Amino acid sequence: MKQTYNKAEKLKSKILIEQLFTEGKSVSSYPLRLVYLESSFQEDIRFKTGVSVSKRQFKLAVDRNRIKRLLREAYRLNKNTHFNNLSTQYAFMILYFGKEMPDYAFIERKMNRLFSKFSQAIAKE
Repeated sequence: MKQTYNKAEKLKSKILIEQLFTEGKSVSSYPLRLVYLESSFQEDIRFKTGVSVSKRQFKLAVDRNRIKRLLREAYRLNKNTHFNNLSTQYAFMILYFGKEMPDYAFIERKMNRLFSKFSQAIAKE
């Protein structure tokens, strides 16, 4: 699996996003939350992922965009180590709900913890 986050892997469907938030399950590792839903896509990819940062917490778009870039980069670099053995297709939404501006090392550490919690939750199902 390549370490890319291309257009086909991005979660853009409004219908799928609404379904994700109504029917999906979640795991969290403060300040991150992962909402996931098992689904099927027409493309030959395993995951569609989106990221979101609260406008209430970060008023400036510059700050929100910076956090979203950090989230996407941490996801891109760590998805192979955590999701290589999964065969089903999932839709993910990664939410940042902290109050302070993070740095990359903090985001990466929390993202790894979040992915390991996700793997444990999937194993229980």
